This record gives sequence, C-alpha cells and structure tokens, in this order.
Amino acid sequence: MQKLSDSEIRDRLSGMQGWSVQNGKLHREYKFADFIHAFGFMSAAAIAIEKMNHHPEWSNVYNRVTVDLTTHDAGGISQKDFDLARLLDGIAVKLA
Repeated sequence: MQKLSDSEIRDRLSGMQGWSVQNGKLHREYKFADFIHAFGFMSAAAIAIEKMNHHPEWSNVYNRVTVDLTTHDAGGISQKDFDLARLLDGIAVKLA
C-alpha cells in the first residue's frame, strides 16, 4: 500500500463528512446517544476491522469514540485508511 499525496488526501476528504487530517492521520470523533451505543459501534466495527487487517487507533469516553487512521507500512495515510473510514461511517449511521 502506498502513501497518498496531500492533494489525493484533500480530494478524498472532500466527500467525507466529519473527517479531517490531524497530526498526519485521518481523524474523526463520533458521538452516540450513550455509552452502550458507542461501545456497540466499536464491537460491531471490530469484526470488519479484523477482516481488513487494518487496525485503527481509537479510544472511547462515555458516548464518544475518537478514531485516528494511518497506514504504518506506508508511512502515512493510504487508500486503506479511507476504506476503513467509510466502513466506520457506515456502521455509525446504523447506530445513530
């Protein structure tokens, strides 16, 4: 997997609501109704994430899940990160 250029990242971000680049990583904070929904999001996503073999840096505080994505092997943001971001967005919509 190859690291994307800044312009490629900007182009891909333009179609993704809530995502930004922070500290060289794709970043988003999801907010859910409560802890159960936030934890449910992480649990549901974990199975798909494992199948992708591309694991996020994420944390949970009550009803929020903060996600940072980068491809360590590529040395930055790659298409894998955008694929995972879209997958996470799809799961989050179902739990909103």
